[in-house]
Amino acid sequence: MRSTARAIAMVAVLASICSYGLAQDSKTQDSKTPGVLSSDQVKRLAPAAYFYRGQSASVQTRNSAGIRTQDQKYVLVGMVDTSGYAADIAQKYQGLFITEVKLDVGGSQLAPGEYGFGFTADKFVITDVGANEVLSVSFQTDSELKRPVPLKITEDNGSYRLYAGKKWVAIKTQ
Repeated sequence: MRSTARAIAMVAVLASICSYGLAQDSKTQDSKTPGVLSSDQVKRLAPAAYFYRGQSASVQTRNSAGIRTQDQKYVLVGMVDTSGYAADIAQKYQGLFITEVKLDVGGSQLAPGEYGFGFTADKFVITDVGANEVLSVSFQTDSELKRPVPLKITEDNGSYRLYAGKKWVAIKTQ
């Protein structure tokens, strides 16, 4: 009788260990799926502060977004606190832009690297960490967008849209 009870207990323990392992595998798989990252995934990846033009700015993780590619590489964007920057720099530098892959941004090529970005009055601008312009493209405006937020990324037929409010620019990983 005792051996039967032990066998049942052992089977129960093994079953729970196996189910825990399968649950962890499915979480690992979900965390490796290409596409737009969840807010929890972005929070784990985004830096707390970002160095740009001689200063370190706090990253607003609630206003950050990201993409995971098929090759398990990342593109991260996030708004930063630019209160300590000069007005001319703060106009072009609204956030961080980190990419581990080559991108097509609004029809222009961007190499992997760490950058700053901003939506100016008429352009989407990417600058290197020294505030030198690397890329400048026209952006689109989505007047139909019901609830604009400071920053988000959406998927769009194999490419992505980086939104700041109702302004957006197309991003394609390469």
